[in-house]
Amino acid sequence: ISFPENSPFPDMPKPTADRRFMAMPAYLGGSFRTAGMKWYGSNIANREKGLPRSILTFVLNDADTGAPLAFMSANLLSAYRTGAIPGVGARHLARKDSRIVGIMGPGVMAKTTLAAFIAACPLIDTVKIKGRGQKSLDSFISWLKDTYPQVTTIRIVDTIEEVVRGSDLVTYCNSGAVGDPATYPMVKRDWVSPGTFLAMPALCNIDEGMQAADVRKVVDNTGLYEAWFEELPKPAHVHVPIIGVKFMDMIAEGTMTHDQLEDIGKIVAGDAPGRQNDDEIIIMSVGGMPVEDVAWGTVVYRNAIAKGIGVPLNLWDEPVLR
Repeated sequence: ISFPENSPFPDMPKPTADRRFMAMPAYLGGSFRTAGMKWYGSNIANREKGLPRSILTFVLNDADTGAPLAFMSANLLSAYRTGAIPGVGARHLARKDSRIVGIMGPGVMAKTTLAAFIAACPLIDTVKIKGRGQKSLDSFISWLKDTYPQVTTIRIVDTIEEVVRGSDLVTYCNSGAVGDPATYPMVKRDWVSPGTFLAMPALCNIDEGMQAADVRKVVDNTGLYEAWFEELPKPAHVHVPIIGVKFMDMIAEGTMTHDQLEDIGKIVAGDAPGRQNDDEIIIMSVGGMPVEDVAWGTVVYRNAIAKGIGVPLNLWDEPVLR
C-alpha cells in the first residue's frame, strides 16, 4: 500500500520517504512445509518517535489445515534474513582474502549484513562507515567493537566515494526518497577496485562504467525482478530503487542482455559459476523474498517449541460457526 500525492481526504497519509505497508506471503516446501506472511508498515519519520523505520510482524501457518502456528515480531527475523543474503553472495562471489568493508547507512540492516560478510570472509579487519547522524554511527561502532573485536580499524568517512574506493566488499543499507534515480546513492566505476564484491539491499544507482558488460550483475531471484518490471511504470527504477530493477530497465533499453543477468540461486546450486578470478567486479542486487521469512520463521518457531519459549494464544475453544 502506497499513498497518493494528492487526496480529497484530509486524513490520508502523505507519500513521504519509505512510507508504505506491505504484505509478503509465501509457501516453502522441503523440510519446512509451512506457509506464512510478513506484514509491515514503514515510515522514515518513525526515527523522530524513537521507533524503527519499519515495524514488522509475521504469521506462520500449518500448510495442511491453514491454522496459525505462531504470531511473532519480525524486526529481528527480517533483519537477519536480509543480511544473510549478502552473506550468501559473499560466500560465492567475494574474494576469500577480502579484508576491507565499506558501508553506507549504519543501521540494523548494515549490522546483519556485516555479520554475514564476516561469516563468509573471516579475514575482515577494517570497516569504513558513512552515516547521516552521529547517533547511528555511535550505535554501530559500539556494536561492532563489542561483537567483532577482530575488526581493528574502524573509519568514519564523509563521502560515498570513500565508502567504495579501496574496499573489498561494499554495501549500501541506507533509506531515502524514491522517485528520482539521479538522487539514489551512486557507484562509479572509477571508485571500484578490481575484485570488489558489492551487495546492494537498498537504494542504489550505477554509472555507465558499472553498466559495462565486464561487470557481473547478479540478483537474488530473476523472477522477482521480472515480476516487478512487468507491474511497474517505466522506467521501473524510478519506482523501485533496488539496483536489480535498474538492470531490468537496461535490458529493456538494449544496454544489457537478459543472459547477462545472473541468479544467485543458480550459482549456489552449482548451475552457474561463482567468482572466477580475483579481478572480477561483481554487483549483486538484494530485493528480498518472503520465502526467506518463512524459512527463518519456521526455524525460530520450532526452536521455541523445543525450548518451551512463547505464550500460547487461543483463537477459540470451539468455532461458533462451521
